[in-house]
Amino acid sequence: MPQKAHVTSLDALESFRSKLIVYLSQARPALDEVSAEVVRTRMWLENDQRVHWENQIRRRSKEMEQAQQALFSARLGVLQQATAAEQMAVHRAKEALGEADLKLRTLKRWDREFEGRVQPLVKQMEKLHMVLSTDMVKAVAYLTETIKTLAAYAERSSPAGAPPLTPTTASGLGESEGLGERREPNAGGGAH
Repeated sequence: MPQKAHVTSLDALESFRSKLIVYLSQARPALDEVSAEVVRTRMWLENDQRVHWENQIRRRSKEMEQAQQALFSARLGVLQQATAAEQMAVHRAKEALGEADLKLRTLKRWDREFEGRVQPLVKQMEKLHMVLSTDMVKAVAYLTETIKTLAAYAERSSPAGAPPLTPTTASGLGESEGLGERREPNAGGGAH
């Protein structure tokens, strides 16, 4: 005859179930936020930054043209001392334009590489999100049913005069070979 399970406590299962629910309530929104941040970063690269640096190149090109025109005018004029200031202005404008051009090229490179670098991580995150949304929800439901089943089993097999166990008043489970394997049929013929 198989040994009976000695269920002495259900608190450990109930505590784990409660902590799993809290974890799921925090993990799923965190993953949603990360997904939204990936989309925002993509849009920032494709739209905001590209427009910004393209505008900077146009503005700085105009400034360089103006500085070159001022230098040319100063060279034609009689004030030879003014050309040093204009030469410095042209030099600064060229540097600023070069910086904007470098930023735009870097931005375009990141825009091309973004998908390849981010997509493998996004796929892993989507898998985790799926596990949290489906498998872990099923796990919570399974734990709930297991706790109910063990509580009913403990009530039926508890000695007379012993207080019945409830899912929130216990602290552990006894060991048994038959725990979880052998279920006694109830009056309706099903297992519980």
